[in-house]
Amino acid sequence: MSEPYLRMRNISKSFPGVKALDDVQLDVYRGEVHTLLGENGAGKSTLVKILSGAYQPDEGTIVIDGKPVGFSSTRDAENAGISIIYQELILIPQMTVAENIFLGREPKTKLGLVDYKKMRADAAEEMQQLEADIDPDIPVQQLRIGQQQLVEIAKALSLHAKIFIMDEPTSALSDTEVEKLFRVIRHLQKSDVAIIYITHKIEEIFSIAQKVTVLRDGKYVGTQSVQETDSGTLINMMVGRDLGELFPKESIPVGEELLRVEGLNVRHPTLADRNILSDIHFSLQRGEILGISGLMGAGRTELMMTLFGAPPGQVISGKIYLHGKESRISTPVQAIRNRIALVTEDRKLYGLFLQLSVQMNISIVSLKQAVKMWFLRRRLEANMVHKYIDQLRIKIPSLAAAVETLSGGNQQKVILAKWMLTQPEILLLDDPTRGIDVGSKAEIYQLMNQFASEGMGIILVSSELPEILAMSDRILVLSQGRITGEFSREQATEQKIMAAATLGEAAG
Repeated sequence: MSEPYLRMRNISKSFPGVKALDDVQLDVYRGEVHTLLGENGAGKSTLVKILSGAYQPDEGTIVIDGKPVGFSSTRDAENAGISIIYQELILIPQMTVAENIFLGREPKTKLGLVDYKKMRADAAEEMQQLEADIDPDIPVQQLRIGQQQLVEIAKALSLHAKIFIMDEPTSALSDTEVEKLFRVIRHLQKSDVAIIYITHKIEEIFSIAQKVTVLRDGKYVGTQSVQETDSGTLINMMVGRDLGELFPKESIPVGEELLRVEGLNVRHPTLADRNILSDIHFSLQRGEILGISGLMGAGRTELMMTLFGAPPGQVISGKIYLHGKESRISTPVQAIRNRIALVTEDRKLYGLFLQLSVQMNISIVSLKQAVKMWFLRRRLEANMVHKYIDQLRIKIPSLAAAVETLSGGNQQKVILAKWMLTQPEILLLDDPTRGIDVGSKAEIYQLMNQFASEGMGIILVSSELPEILAMSDRILVLSQGRITGEFSREQATEQKIMAAATLGEAAG
């Protein structure tokens, strides 16, 4: 085999109190999809940030096409033919799709002015390559998160790089959008582009990659040919132990009805003749995990937001019953008072105050519990927070640490701890394992079992069918804002769920 197009050797990087990378290596060939795998905090993001010029290594060498290189900025890396799609979207919400794609690289007219006509046409061409029907003139803030992810991908593709780094590119995409992206990746391979692909979805590795390199605790564990390995081997390399059953669902007896929804209709926020939810009927019992499946845009998140009193549209009809009593939930404050909690799909945008401390993020909804004689008692607040840090096994350097410094799995546990302080009876989980590693996923599933066994009712929205099938006692399928299928745990299969989600077949 020829020499690697990219060779990284003996890469080390330290931050105050943390050695993020310790003697790491990576070889990537032209036309190869090389997956970088590891738990949150394993060092994957630090390694690709070094390659993209965002960080400089303390030690080590980088060789591209046989030539040693060093980057002092992301612009240097771009000029060397490296493009990165970050997991966290870096878009300006108020600007259009076209303006975001070509920000800082706008085509110019002969007079030196921005050539908006060419920019729109070029943006449309990039979106067409992704088979995405998105208007280049629409502001990004009007797009759903999956569409925003496609804009981020189009922005990277527009650089026509020779090395692409894709950091969790499918975390917000539907199955259909993932297949479109994979077709683009295969096209890039034929053009001899080298692709570094970071994912927590083990099944994606076997669909798209040829090689996989595993990192653990900032160290290089090994590189495997995808054809010569299996998921069990990779998981063991990642976590250093056998996880056993990945989905540890426990059988828990269900109790009384906690929630019932009858005839819920929610008007679209901008289209007066369209509903985003129509004629929704279902119930939730104590101790039950109710799964909600459907394609992106089916209304899953909109349903969760409506139940939490923050509907993205106008509720025009329907009733919500709590413990058999009709209740009005028109604000999140009312939802919290009715012991409803919501873990949002986008934890960093809606679930956390990233610059604030772990302690403040956990206690912020329940500060009244720490107020005595009109004063906030910091020691009492810390004791409240410590209880759930210990119970949920959240790994933090200190209570004062900014929550943005934690791994994705620990950030998700911070959100769960925040809501546990409110003593909820109904827990709404909107894609709770999005963007976290398999070890953290298993811990989230164990917590779901624990909460259900304590009498909580849980509604689980997930884009991953294996997760829905494994963790749910009952499954509802949404399509175009309507419930098109209902299945017991025993009845449910991937085929039945996809039929209801894509064809709108009423079932169950």
